[in-house]
Amino acid sequence: MPKLKDFLILLCCIQTFVAGLSGPLTSKTFDVPESSGPLTIYEFTKSDSRSIQFQQEGEKDDLIYIEPEGLLKTRDSLNWEKKKLYTLWVKTTGHDGSVIEGPYDITIIVQDINNNAPKFNKTEYYGEVREQFRAGRPFIQVSATDKDDPATPNARLVYSIKQQIPDPVNVRFFQINNQTGEISTTMNGSTYMKFGDKPYELLLEVSDLAERPFNHFAKVFISITENLWKTPKPVTIVENSTRPHPYNITKVTWNDNSVIYELHQREKYPRFPFAIDQNGNINVTEPLDREERDQYIFYAYAKNFNGFPVAKPLEIEVNVEDINDNPPVCPATTVFEIQENEAIGSIIGILQATDMDQHDLSNSVLRYSVLDQWPETSTGILFSISLYDGSIQLINAGLNSFRKYNLNVQVSDEGKPSYNTVCSVVINVIDMNDHIPIFESFDYGNVTLQEDASLRTLVKEIEAIDNDDPQTGSSSIIYNIVQGDPDKRFIIETNKENNRGYVRVAAPLDYETCQEHKLVIEARNPEPLVTGISYNDSSTTYLKIIVTDVDERPIFGNAIYHAQVLENVPVGTKLITIDASDPEGDRIQFSLRGDVFNWLKINEETGDIFSKANLDRERKTFYEVEVVAAESKNHSMSSSVYFQLFLDDVNDNYPRLAKDYYDDIFFCYPLTKIESFEFSGIDNDQPKMPLRFRLGGNATTAKDWIIQYVNASTARLTMQHYDFPKATIYLPVIIRDSGRPPLESNVSVPVRICTCNSKGKCENEPLIGGEFTSIGMALGILFGTLAVIGIIIAAVFISMNKKKKASGGDAINAAETVNLRT
Repeated sequence: MPKLKDFLILLCCIQTFVAGLSGPLTSKTFDVPESSGPLTIYEFTKSDSRSIQFQQEGEKDDLIYIEPEGLLKTRDSLNWEKKKLYTLWVKTTGHDGSVIEGPYDITIIVQDINNNAPKFNKTEYYGEVREQFRAGRPFIQVSATDKDDPATPNARLVYSIKQQIPDPVNVRFFQINNQTGEISTTMNGSTYMKFGDKPYELLLEVSDLAERPFNHFAKVFISITENLWKTPKPVTIVENSTRPHPYNITKVTWNDNSVIYELHQREKYPRFPFAIDQNGNINVTEPLDREERDQYIFYAYAKNFNGFPVAKPLEIEVNVEDINDNPPVCPATTVFEIQENEAIGSIIGILQATDMDQHDLSNSVLRYSVLDQWPETSTGILFSISLYDGSIQLINAGLNSFRKYNLNVQVSDEGKPSYNTVCSVVINVIDMNDHIPIFESFDYGNVTLQEDASLRTLVKEIEAIDNDDPQTGSSSIIYNIVQGDPDKRFIIETNKENNRGYVRVAAPLDYETCQEHKLVIEARNPEPLVTGISYNDSSTTYLKIIVTDVDERPIFGNAIYHAQVLENVPVGTKLITIDASDPEGDRIQFSLRGDVFNWLKINEETGDIFSKANLDRERKTFYEVEVVAAESKNHSMSSSVYFQLFLDDVNDNYPRLAKDYYDDIFFCYPLTKIESFEFSGIDNDQPKMPLRFRLGGNATTAKDWIIQYVNASTARLTMQHYDFPKATIYLPVIIRDSGRPPLESNVSVPVRICTCNSKGKCENEPLIGGEFTSIGMALGILFGTLAVIGIIIAAVFISMNKKKKASGGDAINAAETVNLRT
C-alpha cells in the first residue's frame, strides 16, 4: 500500500505539471517517469493555418501516440527496465495530406523510480579469518544488486552490519566497507579474537539511497583459524662453530603460500650473517664471534608480491654463546710510583688486565704472578702480586738502590684451553722532599699601583728554586701571602711547569684605607719535608706595594633608602637622612632628581629629605626619587641612589555608591511579587576596604524594606511587600567604612517602579507629583491639536475634488473653483 500511494502522488504531480505545458511544434526532449500511468506529455500548437492535423512516426510500442489536435500522450505506464529511450517524429499535414510543419525530432527519456529492492546474491555467506589477522584487510566480500537505474540513488547501495553474535566485549570485531561490501576485522577484532572461538554470525543489511529506500538482509558465518605467523623462541649459537654453513637455526611460517619472506636488521650491523629462504627457514651463513657481537636482533617480514607487508614483522633473537678463544689483554705499560722511604707491606698499585670472553664464565677469571724483576737487588725480588686481584705489594727492603724497576707479570685465564699473557709494569721510585724552595731574591722591592687598578692586574713575578726531582710533589711550589694583606686584596698564581709565581690584584684597592701593603710571601711544597729538614728564611721573600690616590666619586652609606609615613604628615616633616661621603674628603652637595609630583625637598648640605607638599596615598602609594650626591668643587664627580617613600593610608575619604544606579534598578508596575536587588559601595582610601550597610530614614522605610549583607562591598535590598505605587523611590542607606576612625555616608539608592514596554524597559518616568503639567506634556498637546486640524483640512480638499469629477462640466468646475477661493 505505501508503494501504490507513492505512485499515485507522483502521478498526480506529473499530470498537474504537464497539463500546463504547450507550445508550437519544434524538436523537443521530454523526461517521463516510469510507472506514471496514462499521461499527457505535451500539447503542440499549430504555427501554420494550413495545418489540419498532427501525425506521429517512429518508436511507439503502442504506448506513445499523438492526437490530431496535437496532444502527445501515453496509453500506459512506461517501464525503464524494458526501454529507456523513445525516438519519434511529429509533423502536421494539410487537407491533401501534404506535410506542412515538420517532421521534428521528439525524444522521450524514461526516468527510473525506486520500484526495485536491492537483493544479496546469497542469503548466507561463509568465511574464515585467522587470529591476529591484520585489521582493515578484507577477507570476504558480499554483493547485492538492484534493477533500478545505476546512475541514480535508487540503485546506489550501502552495506552495514546490524548485529554481531557473540559480542563478548560489547565492541564490534568486524567492519564492512559500505560501498564495496568487503568485510575486514577491526583493531579490537584483531586483538581479542582467538583460535578456538565459536563461529561469529553477522547480520548484514543492504539498502539503496532513494528518498524512501528499500533494504534486504543476509547472514555471514565466520570461523577463526589458527595464526601461524608467530615469533619463534630465542636461538643460541656457539661462537666460532666448525659445522658446515649455512645451517638452519629457526623458522617462520605465514598462513598461506602467497608471500615473500625477507629479513630486516633492527640496527645496521657491520656484517649480517643470516638469510631466509622462501619456505621461511632462517639460516646462519657463517661462524659468529661473541667478542664482535653477543646478540643479534632482527625482523622477519612476510610481504605480498607487490612488496607490501601483510602483517606485523616478527622479532628474531639470536644469542651467541661464549667459548674460551681470547687471551687476557694487558693495558699499555703500567706505571706506578713509590716513595723511596715506603714501608714494607705497602700496596703500590693494581694491575688491571681484561678478558673479552664472557664474564660470568671461568673463561674470564684471571690469575696473576710475577715472572721476573729488572734490575735485581741484593735482597732479590722486591715486589709480589695478589693471585686474583692484581694488587702489587712491596715485600723487601732495598728500594732506594734504583730509581726505576721493571716487572714482567703473567696473566692467565682459567678456561679450557687456558690462555696467558705477559704484562709489563714499571715502578718509579720518587725522590723524598729533602730540599726546601729558595727564593731567587730575598726582597723584590717596591711596586706602585693606582687605587683604581683593575682586578687581576699583574703586580710582580716571583720565583723560588727547589732541587728535588722535577715534576713531583717534592719540587712543586705553592706561594702564600702570610702578612701584609689582611683584606685579601692580592693573590699569587703558580705556573706548574716552571714554578714561577704571579702576584695579581684580587680585590679593589683603596688609597684612603691603606696606602702601603708590605707583603711577606712564603714558598712551600705540597709534599711534607723529610724528618730533619725544615723551612727557613730562604723560603721567604718581601714585596712592598704602594697605592697612589685617584679622585673617586662620592659613596652612599646604603645601596637604596626607604621611608614609610602616613599620608597626612604635616608639610615640612623630615622623612629620612641620606648619608654619603667622598673618599678624598671633599664637601658633598645633595639634590633630587625625578620628583614628578614636587612632593619633596632635600637639604643640599645634610642630605635631610622633607615633605614639601601634601602627600596623597590615593594618588601614589609608592613614590620613588633619585638622590644625587656630587663633589661641591666638581659636580661631574657624582653618584646617585634611589629613595623609596611608602605612604600609609589615612581614612580621609567617605564611602560612596560604586556607581549611579538610576538606570539599573527598576521594576514593572504593577508589582506581582516581592523583589530584591544588589548594590555596591566603594572607598577611595582602600578599594577593598570592608564596608557595612544599614537602612536610614524613618520607621516607614524599615516597614517597606530590609537590607542584608552580601560581601565586604555589596548589600541586598528586599521589599517587605509589593504594594508600591508607580514612582521613583530614593531609599536612604548609610555606608560605614572600617577605617580608624571610621567614616560613614548617607546615600540614596534610586528604585524606579514604572510601566514597562514589550521589551521589559520603563516607558517613561513616573510622576512624583501629578499636580503640574510638564513642558513636554504641553508641547505634546499642542502638536496633537495641530495634527487634528491638518487632518480636517485634508478631508475637505479630498471631498471637493470628488465633487468636481462627478459634475463633469467646465461651468460647474469653474463655479466650484470660485466657491473654493471664496
